[in-house]
Amino acid sequence: MSNVKWLSNVRLEIGEKQLENGTVETLTSLFHLKIKNGKIVEQLEVSEHIPSGQEVLDMKGKLALPPFKEMHNHLDKTYMSLDWKACTPVANLKERLALEAAELTVLASTAQQRATTMIETLLAKGSTHIRTHVNIDPYIGLKNLEGVKAALESFKGKVTADIIAFPQHGLLRESVPSLMREAMRSGATMVGGLDPAGIDNAIEKSLYEVMDIATEFDADVDIHLHDGGFVGYYTTDKWIDIVQDANYQGRTALSHAFCLGDIPISQQEIVARRLAEQDVAIMSTIPINLGRVIPPIDLLDMHGVKVHFGCDGFYDSWSPYGTGDVLEKATRFCELTRKIDEKSLRNSLKWVTGGIVSLNEKGQKIWPTIQDDASFVFFEAASSAEVVARIPNKRLVMVKGELV
Repeated sequence: MSNVKWLSNVRLEIGEKQLENGTVETLTSLFHLKIKNGKIVEQLEVSEHIPSGQEVLDMKGKLALPPFKEMHNHLDKTYMSLDWKACTPVANLKERLALEAAELTVLASTAQQRATTMIETLLAKGSTHIRTHVNIDPYIGLKNLEGVKAALESFKGKVTADIIAFPQHGLLRESVPSLMREAMRSGATMVGGLDPAGIDNAIEKSLYEVMDIATEFDADVDIHLHDGGFVGYYTTDKWIDIVQDANYQGRTALSHAFCLGDIPISQQEIVARRLAEQDVAIMSTIPINLGRVIPPIDLLDMHGVKVHFGCDGFYDSWSPYGTGDVLEKATRFCELTRKIDEKSLRNSLKWVTGGIVSLNEKGQKIWPTIQDDASFVFFEAASSAEVVARIPNKRLVMVKGELV
């Protein structure tokens, strides 16, 4: 197969115009894109002719958008590929963890098979990068890590991944710290943590242990933080101190961080500034729960904090729901926060693309450019605003010039 091809009739967003009533409309145009070795090397207006004798793939006017990043997932937990099973209700997090622990050894043997089905689902929806947390615990050791690694290996060239060693049943217990280190030597790429107060019952000790493992292996960090209110706020504040002391700016994230929505706005402003200064990212799953606050995402964004969305685990012991479509998370966030105009909808795509959007805040084209990867999700849509609002089911996914 030739390493040079043309994508003809690709619809790209090129700008915006203001209508008489003051609203904004996204402008698009058709282009021919020359792809070489998986990169965009030339871009022609549709009126220009593609040189003869070249391989051409006609995209028939479909809108090209950046591929999605699924930034909070649990490939090892899903029941996908197994028989249907609903969840067992529990009273609290500790009961849920006890139930999960009881089935870990049973499920471990199918980790690769289940993770493979989940990756296929995520990829079909447009996610070409997956950040997955993988249980590292006394019950199964590294078995889930082995299964997830094998599953991801079969998608090499199509999917990239962060594999987080995740102490789901507590970091400060039994053999877990040494198991975490063994996981880092065995293919995990990031260090995880979980509720330093609620699960480990020792905020500082837990956070310092996470950072000790991270610096030992020169690895990035992503900590689950469900602890709410001022306990969660204190934990966040303490983590920022630890990041600053270790010069670990830009290398850590807090997942969920519901506590940031629990505190007064004046404190949200303070912690947002601190998160931005130390470049600590927030990973959110935009849960539907009338009693649950979510992080103040717009406020965090306004202060320059990086925010990313993920589907979390789906169809597993925690929840029977979920489709693997991270785009739904952007849509849900827009619904929750009443974003209904073209520009707000369009800008919200960044939550699921790792911050990459076609147009900047001024409505000027910034993506794609020459030498970018020829990786896209194609939609039958007028604009990214329509994609966010309507969640089209039909989509084509391309990675480095190859349809997957």
